[in-house]
Amino acid sequence: MTVLVTAPWIGVVVPAVLAILIALAGRFGERLVPWVAMVGPLAVVGVGAASLVSVSGAASTGEPWTSALASSGAVEWFGMDAGLTLPWAVDSLAAVMLLVVGVVALMVMVFSMGYMAGDPGWVRYYALLSLFTASMTLLVIGGSLLTLFVGWELVGASSFLLIGFWYAKPSASAAATKAFLTTRVGDVGLMLGLAVLWSATGSLGYAEVMDALPAMTPGAVTAAAVLLAVGAIGKSAQFPLHIWLPDAMEGPTPVSALIHAATMVAAGVFLVARVWPLFEAAPAARTLLLVVGIVSALGAAVIALAQSDIKKVLAYSTISQLGFMFAALGAGAWEVAFFHLVTHAAFKALLFLGAGSVIHGSGTQDMAEMGGLRKTMPYTFAVWLIGVAALVGVPPLAGFFSKDAVLDAVWLNAPAAGIALFATTLLTGVYAAYATRLAFFGDSRSPRKAHESPLSMLLPLGVLALGALALGFTGSALASALGEHPEPLSVPISALAVTLALVGAAIGWMRAGRVAHSAASADAPTPPAGRLRDLARRGFGFDDLVRAVVVAPTVALSRGLWAIADRMLIDGAVEGSAHLTRRTGSRLARAHAGDTQTYVAVIVLATALMLAGAVWLGR
Repeated sequence: MTVLVTAPWIGVVVPAVLAILIALAGRFGERLVPWVAMVGPLAVVGVGAASLVSVSGAASTGEPWTSALASSGAVEWFGMDAGLTLPWAVDSLAAVMLLVVGVVALMVMVFSMGYMAGDPGWVRYYALLSLFTASMTLLVIGGSLLTLFVGWELVGASSFLLIGFWYAKPSASAAATKAFLTTRVGDVGLMLGLAVLWSATGSLGYAEVMDALPAMTPGAVTAAAVLLAVGAIGKSAQFPLHIWLPDAMEGPTPVSALIHAATMVAAGVFLVARVWPLFEAAPAARTLLLVVGIVSALGAAVIALAQSDIKKVLAYSTISQLGFMFAALGAGAWEVAFFHLVTHAAFKALLFLGAGSVIHGSGTQDMAEMGGLRKTMPYTFAVWLIGVAALVGVPPLAGFFSKDAVLDAVWLNAPAAGIALFATTLLTGVYAAYATRLAFFGDSRSPRKAHESPLSMLLPLGVLALGALALGFTGSALASALGEHPEPLSVPISALAVTLALVGAAIGWMRAGRVAHSAASADAPTPPAGRLRDLARRGFGFDDLVRAVVVAPTVALSRGLWAIADRMLIDGAVEGSAHLTRRTGSRLARAHAGDTQTYVAVIVLATALMLAGAVWLGR
């Protein structure tokens, strides 16, 4: 226990070393690969649990959470004299996040034993999962913004490799590239924010930066907070940098559960919570988070209504739920946002892995080709219902406590934003019930016979279902561990939220019934409804706008620079000099004909010219 507390880097080193060993081992002993890889998440869970026990006592006394952030060590950053180091430290915030990362990663690795069985990239897959686990752990245990940034970039690289895991598939390669480039936009903002803080404080350590805040100018504080918010928006797939997440569903479904539902996409929320005093001193940055969160929550929920791919529904649902967290951050309730992060990790990972079980058992991702799966996949159906109920906010499941806490906090601080989140709650019930009835009820609409998933896939679903059932009751303990005072839920807010969710569920249930029983409703809707649905299915054309305004001009400029600067100037100079040399050599070669009289004449002429030159120069 003591070693895990004093050396949290074990949670980074163990999965990183395992990633290298698995990659080097190749297919030798590939049956042992999953069991070896699981040691990494277990190490992360151990560090998180031990650290939480160690530091939560200090935080529960009401001291500021930064007081528990004592560096456990540091690594010099390339021997620079500027004092830049990579420190690691774990407080109660990081400890809880480590538990989230470790548990979800462990469940994904177990689930993948059945889901990825027989895949030719089996070994590479587990090596990349281990690499991601190490990278995410580094992001969390960093004792400075520099350490966080290194982990931040490594999880981005791991995400790129896992989204494009089936790289021979053009759509997967394109999705990986899109995710990498889009999140780089946010990462540039984060890097500039770090530069502002370094310039203003001379340090990137959390404690040092927070201590220096009173001496910073308001402009520097606002600039740093806004730029860090841009980084968080990109990593957490919030508007307008949300477009990469739906396409990221091209990767294996367990990857979607680990990276794009529970851990990496939550890194933006974690970043804001980690440097909360900075955002507390920057109202403009909090307003940005609130607006972005509301737009993302409501807009993504509307788009989810029009999806027929079960993974796309969950992808837009993730954007929407992350919007709830950003809205809570904007409203000043960072501990509530983090509470929703924890519960969301459980029930959304459950839903994604449940979708993976459905895809594995039915052979399709299209809900229009499913139906009746509750009969052939009863266990998957049972845990799916738990996940959906938690997502919608049915008491007493986890989502009820955390989502309603978000609604309460936002309503008190920004009533207009609260109304938008109540509308989102209604829409969440609609698409959740719609997907559930279309996939699990009615008669099968597929020629393939579905089957239940193997035990290796069902066990992780059961563990995550327990989290979706029980984590809501940990809200008070979590708030106390973070040094905050837990607030009881507002009965009117909760009653309204549950009512709206159930009304939405009823609407979604009836809509799914019409689609399932009428081909006309699914394939040939009335023109206005059809146009609106198609527009929503395409994300209201935002991808098309980005292609027209950003991608197309960039490609055109790149082609112009290639044609002029590269081909004409650079290549022209290189190829032209080679062509000139070749032509000159060819002309000179003609003079070497082997004629003695010609050689003698040239020598005599050259001698005469040199003598004449010498005489002229000696005057």
